[in-house]
Amino acid sequence: MEEQNGGGKWSEGFHRLKPYLAIISLQFGYSGMYIITMVSFKHGMSHWILSVYRHVVAAVIITPFALVLEKKIRPKMTLPIFLRIVALGLLEPVLDQNLYNMGMKTTSTTFASATVNVLPAITFIMALIFRLESVNFKKFQSVAKVIGTAITVSGAMVMTLYKGPAFQLIKGGGAFAHHGSADTEPTDQHWALGTLELIASLVSWAGFFILQSFTLKKYPAELSLTAWICVMGIIEGSIASFIFERDLSVWVIGWDSRLLACVYSGVVCSGMAYYVQGVVSRERGPVFLTSFSPLCMIITAALGSLVLAEKVHMGSVFGAILIVCGLYTFVWAKSKDHNTSEIGKGKDQGLPIKDGIRSSEPDVFDGIEINGHDPTMFKKGAGNKSSTGVPSHAPAL
Repeated sequence: MEEQNGGGKWSEGFHRLKPYLAIISLQFGYSGMYIITMVSFKHGMSHWILSVYRHVVAAVIITPFALVLEKKIRPKMTLPIFLRIVALGLLEPVLDQNLYNMGMKTTSTTFASATVNVLPAITFIMALIFRLESVNFKKFQSVAKVIGTAITVSGAMVMTLYKGPAFQLIKGGGAFAHHGSADTEPTDQHWALGTLELIASLVSWAGFFILQSFTLKKYPAELSLTAWICVMGIIEGSIASFIFERDLSVWVIGWDSRLLACVYSGVVCSGMAYYVQGVVSRERGPVFLTSFSPLCMIITAALGSLVLAEKVHMGSVFGAILIVCGLYTFVWAKSKDHNTSEIGKGKDQGLPIKDGIRSSEPDVFDGIEINGHDPTMFKKGAGNKSSTGVPSHAPAL
């Protein structure tokens, strides 16, 4: 009897640890995507071509599941829905991912992964503009949300305007760095431009979440919508690639790090990430997912120093600290809102869901969850970025 009780306790303990193990593994997956992507860039990979091939891999993985699992629940395609899908394909697969990769190439993987933590604040601001999020200054948690947003934006400004001295976290790294690249730092002008590109990518990503929230009301089929966005990302990304990459030889990637980057980001950050984030979000909630995002930044910094011999700037460290403090302030405030909503509705956990859509007012920022759906099913690790919505760069990807 004691052995059975001991085995039951061990099983119960492991069950409680599974969400932590899953989400931590996912952060390592996103960090690996940042490093592999940067290595492919150093070997001549075009970020335009990477985006197209990545969505080809993601579409091949997702489409069969969408056709089989959502055969009976898939809504009829209409022109307004199709136009929204076209816009979604432009916002995330084309603008977000390419601007992010352009910014990462002119800064560093560590810096780029740190800026992804600004995404919640940007999304919150846009949600306020579109009246999908509200602030009641009579409530302390609402004030905390505003303060957290201000701190996060301040951290982004510090990272943008102050570079500071550079140092390497791990000495003797750089297994895949080009010869002499460890001593070659981007100029201040390129660093500022790269930062603006990263912020622009996050604005596009946040806009994707806003539009996605409206689209899901009319087309509540997550896998099918994901497949459609992947297909539109392939088409629109190919058009952009032919415009900006006139040399057709860039489409030939060969059996090297460039192929690895396409397959890895498509499978790990646009395939496996969907399932893991969906399961963890349903079991522990979106706040739990969001709270682990700074871990990706730390892992990426260590891997970037070890593999690419990247140096970390003091301004990036100060800015990242502010961003993490602001992020956790916001997450704490949102958790209070979530708990208040649960008490008011008599629920133990989760928000009311009806037909796959949250029946209450949609909350865009709540861990970047849209109408009860996990948005990373629609994105770049990433970072976390996934192929059509989270991190894919990410965090986001």
